[in-house]
Amino acid sequence: MTGQTREQQRALDAYARVREVKVPALRADYKPRVNGLGAAVLRDGLAAALAFLEREVGSNMAAQRLLKDLEWCLERARLPGLSSRDLKEKGLPGAVRELELDAYMLATRESLRLLVWFRRAVQATFPSEGLGDA
Repeated sequence: MTGQTREQQRALDAYARVREVKVPALRADYKPRVNGLGAAVLRDGLAAALAFLEREVGSNMAAQRLLKDLEWCLERARLPGLSSRDLKEKGLPGAVRELELDAYMLATRESLRLLVWFRRAVQATFPSEGLGDA
């Protein structure tokens, strides 16, 4: 993160991950998940929102992709309790469930900030399929 603010790094990371989603069918499923995850975090909490994605991983490529993308970005943020080792051993949902309260709150705030950039990246990167597209 040399020469960039944390916010700039979040934006760069989110745009980099979203640009890698190239398959149209995956994009169509990824977009609503990105758009809904922030609200789910605010409504249900980070652990519950990630658990919902985790349950879908076996049957849904977009859920799996978003979980991996968020994990990658949070690993780069170097938050306490979410080190490369923690994430590799437990996965993002498992690591988040084991965080102490202060670290959980920090991870929640960082996730919400990242998800704002993910939403912007999806809006800017994915072609609009129509006016009803959200």
